[in-house]
Amino acid sequence: MDISKYINDNQDPKDIEKVIDKLKGILMNAEELVYIAVQKKPAINISPDYVAITDKRIIFCRPKNLGLSMEFQDFIWRDLKDCNLKENMLGATISIKTIHNLASEIDYLPKAQARKVYAYCQEQEEIQNEIRRQREIEVIKASAGNINLNSQQPEEKPVQEDPVETLSKLKQLMDRFLITREEYEAKKQEILSRM
Repeated sequence: MDISKYINDNQDPKDIEKVIDKLKGILMNAEELVYIAVQKKPAINISPDYVAITDKRIIFCRPKNLGLSMEFQDFIWRDLKDCNLKENMLGATISIKTIHNLASEIDYLPKAQARKVYAYCQEQEEIQNEIRRQREIEVIKASAGNINLNSQQPEEKPVQEDPVETLSKLKQLMDRFLITREEYEAKKQEILSRM
C-alpha cells in the first residue's frame, strides 16, 4: 500500500507504515482508508495512539504492551452523534460520541492532523443528521395516516381517520420545522372542511 498520501501533515512514515499494516487486517471489503492522525506526546512515546478515518468509520488504534498488541475501537459513521476538537498548547484532543452514548477520544494529536480528522467527522455528522432527519420525517408521515402535503385535494381514505389526531401530527411536523406553516394551515383547512 502506498503510504505517501498519509504522510502529508508531518506524520512519521515509520509510524504510518506500522499502523497501516495493522489496519489492513481489519478493513472491510471495499473500505477505503482516508486519513491517519498520529499522537505526539511531549515525552518519548514509543507506541503512539492513532486515529484512522475510512469512508465507513472512524477507528481509534491504541498500541498495548510496547506495540506488541493493538486495541481497536471503531464507530461506523451512521452512529456518529457528536465530534469535538479541543486545541491545547501541546496538541489537540479529538473526542466523539455516538447515538448509543458510546464515547472515545485521543489526545496530543498535532493540531493540523486533528483539524483534518475533525473536518471529516463534521462532514459525516452533518450527513448522518440529515439521514436521521429524513427517516424521522418518513416515520411521522407514515404515522400521520399517509398525509400528502403536496396535494390540495382531500385524500380518499378507506378507513375513517381521527381528525384531531391527524391535526396533532401535522402540528408536530410544523413544530419540528418539517413542514411550513402554510402547508400546515392548508392541510388543517382541508381536514376541518371534511368534518
